[in-house]
Amino acid sequence: MAVERSINDPVQKQLSGMRGFTIVWIGQVISLLGSGMTWFALTIWAWQVSGRATVLALVGFSFFGPTVLLSPLAGALVDRWNRKLVMMLSDLVAGLVTLFILILYASGNLQVWHLYASGALAGAFQAFQFPAYSAAVTTMLSKTHYARASGMMSLAGSASEIFAPLLGGLLLGRIGMAGIFLIDVVTFVIAIMALLAVHIPQPKVTAEGRAGQGSLWKESLYGFRYIWGRPSLLGLQLVFLVDNLIASFGFTVLAPMILARGGNNGLLLGSVQSAMGVGGVVGGLLLSVWGGPRRKVHGVLMGMSLSSLLGMLLLGVGRGLPVWAAGAFFSSFFIPIVNGSNQAIWQAKVAPDVQGRVFASRRLIAQISAPVATLLSGPLADHVFEPLMAGSSALRLLLGPLVGTETGSGMALMFVLAGLVGTLVGVGGYAFRVVRDAEMILPDYDAKKEGDDE
Repeated sequence: MAVERSINDPVQKQLSGMRGFTIVWIGQVISLLGSGMTWFALTIWAWQVSGRATVLALVGFSFFGPTVLLSPLAGALVDRWNRKLVMMLSDLVAGLVTLFILILYASGNLQVWHLYASGALAGAFQAFQFPAYSAAVTTMLSKTHYARASGMMSLAGSASEIFAPLLGGLLLGRIGMAGIFLIDVVTFVIAIMALLAVHIPQPKVTAEGRAGQGSLWKESLYGFRYIWGRPSLLGLQLVFLVDNLIASFGFTVLAPMILARGGNNGLLLGSVQSAMGVGGVVGGLLLSVWGGPRRKVHGVLMGMSLSSLLGMLLLGVGRGLPVWAAGAFFSSFFIPIVNGSNQAIWQAKVAPDVQGRVFASRRLIAQISAPVATLLSGPLADHVFEPLMAGSSALRLLLGPLVGTETGSGMALMFVLAGLVGTLVGVGGYAFRVVRDAEMILPDYDAKKEGDDE
């Protein structure tokens, strides 16, 4: 108990509420900027070393796979542990992983397989970050601020997408990869210090929380049982599952497509990625001010459709920076609205003391398809779509005017297909009542008498 009071006791004048959340958010913005610069530098390095989309796909899979697969266990532990400590530990491990990469690079020993191993370790601890951060928001803020907080969280990631590629491209030639890695380590220290300055309350125990208590195995599965028993929540996540499958199929090959079609121009890639970040920032700002549509499900389904139609489709048919930048902008502009609207639904419907488990299971259901798509996209690009558009088939003649026939055209075709199918997925969600009327079917957690523990 002494350890818990020394960290969370409000008597120690730690910031709380929206002010406290803003401090944590600033720390995360800085940390994400450093991580984004590191990822940009490693992407350029891995492409120069291998020249294959498969390698970049495997780097992404090594991080994302453990993050998704360990989510149920992480969620159960997050509900048991102090959520502030969990977030700090996740940041600490991420910083140590970057330090490890720095040492290997500086000594001339960095190899591609090191990125797979370090990515898997960082991804495993990242599995704890999402449920801890999401659940912490619920206890720090009132319900009226949920959507705005989600908008700010999306804004943090989008701001990183703007400035990380630009700064990474500018600094890479001046301070080198080692300098970028060192900056990243410092940003993790800042994020941890921000967490030390705030008070994150632990949730009150509710009837739902008591029902889910038991062994670690039981608590790990609790989130799945919870979602399975609420078809509207399950339906929402199945829509995300399909959408993430389609989106990952395309976005996994974004960097190799731009590098292949742009003559390995890192500045061009950085500009496209920055345009994507600008779209996310504008969308996040809009959501932060607006709060999203009154019926959040419209923000989810229509946002998905428009992101695919105006984003991925343009990225596929583009042949240069103006169209690529427009596609990148729109692909990200709607994402904060999609995620923020969905987050607001879940935060209002799920009791805070079980959100770690439920949100972790929710993440696994929604994102389990993404590692699969990530793993398959690279080989499909290298061995199916690129040879298809480089050959002399009738399909090449038919699609050539749309996506081109030069190197990278096969990956462009992947974006076009993903854009068309992704649009249908969002619109198709309206065909199911449990999805389109989810907010009316499910009561808010604080509207349930049995959820009142006072």
